[in-house]
Amino acid sequence: MVVDNKATVTYVQLLKEDLLVMRIVPKDGPVPDYEAGQFLTLGLANPLDKGKIVRRAYSIASHPENKEYIEFVIRWVRKPLPGRLTTQLFNVKEGDEILWLKPAGKALGISQELPSGEKDTRRIVCIGGGTGLAPFVSFAQHLRDTNDKREIVVLHGASYVDELSYKDLLTGLENESIERGKDEWNFKYSAAISRPQEWFNRSWAGQVGRVETFLRPRDNGLSPLEELVGGKITKENTIFYVCGWQGTIDGVMDFLNPKGFVTEHDKRDDGSFEVKYESYG
Repeated sequence: MVVDNKATVTYVQLLKEDLLVMRIVPKDGPVPDYEAGQFLTLGLANPLDKGKIVRRAYSIASHPENKEYIEFVIRWVRKPLPGRLTTQLFNVKEGDEILWLKPAGKALGISQELPSGEKDTRRIVCIGGGTGLAPFVSFAQHLRDTNDKREIVVLHGASYVDELSYKDLLTGLENESIERGKDEWNFKYSAAISRPQEWFNRSWAGQVGRVETFLRPRDNGLSPLEELVGGKITKENTIFYVCGWQGTIDGVMDFLNPKGFVTEHDKRDDGSFEVKYESYG
């Protein structure tokens, strides 16, 4: 039997009509322990279905060291039909009650050891499409707070500049890396806009196209990602984490498969792999 916990919505920021950031605080206890990359299931009673509880899992954007609240970035699903829960969430106000189930999910757990038992020191590249950025916002803050020395790169893809939901936070982490030095905190962030021709995106001067185009080689033989990190990306020096629509996962693997990268789902006989992913559709 499913046992729902109760929480209070303490913060709602509407980034645009179909994108919001929301925080909740449990009513009967502390913020639960969880791992960066996990999700939490939210629930609300559906008045159109005799009060039946509608639940859906959302990636956690806050990091495990933050015990003040749990944060999410949520897209209002409207096509082909309005999402039963997301439609309600976009009417939630600060102070409202919401239900939740304990954190779960292992698909995007951060690798700490290689199959040999050696410490995993590979560069971490996180690729998030749309709200698929959420687990990597958690990654970045968690790895910073735990003093992880690995190189970390977060790449975000969106259609419009106002959908770069955590641009200020991630840019701040990158500036902190520059100030402290990469030996202390080695972090990079970049984003891609897929509709640069739209008037609303007229000020955008960064990468254009879908987020996986960061992996497409330029005329000089280097991809934008390789130019960003200053060297070749190989299956020996880099592990990828990808979250978004299945098309984003497939697009990333179209570039990585020819280079010999394999996913955790298709890991080799020795247990090795270089890509973890989670698809939400």
